[in-house]
Amino acid sequence: MSGLDGKTTELRTTLVNRVPPHLFFVGSAVFHYLGPSFAVLLFARLPVPAVAWLRIFFAALVFALWRRPWRAFFASLPRQRWTLVALGAVFAAMNYSFYVAIDRLPLGTVAAIEFVGPILLALAGSKTARNLLALVAAVVGVYLLVDVRFAGDPVAFMWAFINAALFVLYIVLAHSVANSGVGFGAIERLGAAMIIAAVVITPLGFRAALPAFCDPVALAAGAGVGISSSVIPYVLDQLAMSRMPRATYALFIAMLPAMAVLMGMLVLAQVPTVLEIAGIALVGLGVAIHRPAEPGAPDDDARP
Repeated sequence: MSGLDGKTTELRTTLVNRVPPHLFFVGSAVFHYLGPSFAVLLFARLPVPAVAWLRIFFAALVFALWRRPWRAFFASLPRQRWTLVALGAVFAAMNYSFYVAIDRLPLGTVAAIEFVGPILLALAGSKTARNLLALVAAVVGVYLLVDVRFAGDPVAFMWAFINAALFVLYIVLAHSVANSGVGFGAIERLGAAMIIAAVVITPLGFRAALPAFCDPVALAAGAGVGISSSVIPYVLDQLAMSRMPRATYALFIAMLPAMAVLMGMLVLAQVPTVLEIAGIALVGLGVAIHRPAEPGAPDDDARP
């Protein structure tokens, strides 16, 4: 690396560090459901496995062209490589199960089920009365935001709970990737995991996605879904996770159902009710009163 490249990287890092990590999370939360909202519209043109494959394929392509992440993979220690392989497998399975679920259930219901695992992570890290109160406010807010009725297609609910379990694994593994920096940056390691995800999901969705290559609209929409669902939010997650304790990040996941309601309103014309508006306010209150653990304090999510 030349001296100029080193100074450029240092300047970029300084600028990123000046941005509060909470803002990175808010950006991630917006795109977390903005992309799937568009994916729901794409289901009219392509089957679910095809949409899942296109999302991951285009995300992997972007990372490959942007960061050349294979260098980070081969430069990593064996344990770190296995973490990247595991994260890639989780990306593939989580995105597939999420799309199957939202194809058959309301987006808000899937978001509520997805929130179950992070509640447990946040609870494990809530060591003060203030943070426990923040968690309670967030949980009540999520309850008001989504009206979960366990009626309908049992298979769809099965996929929703599989997605929820995988989302917990994503938080644990991605937080490890964000804080295991040796040599290459977290975004390069994230890109390596996404390329692995593209390999894993190919047997499930490649054949179903072939017609999209003769449909420019579907292909462009698939690229848009990939960038807005698996590039922008995951990069922002890495920037947030590198400066947030895992329990804090897990609590902030409460913002996702609120964003799901907002994105449903903006993209799918689903008007929120008074209770949903109250739920959004409670989620905001929980996030506002939460305080991360002090640096150096004992924490369940200590950096690996």
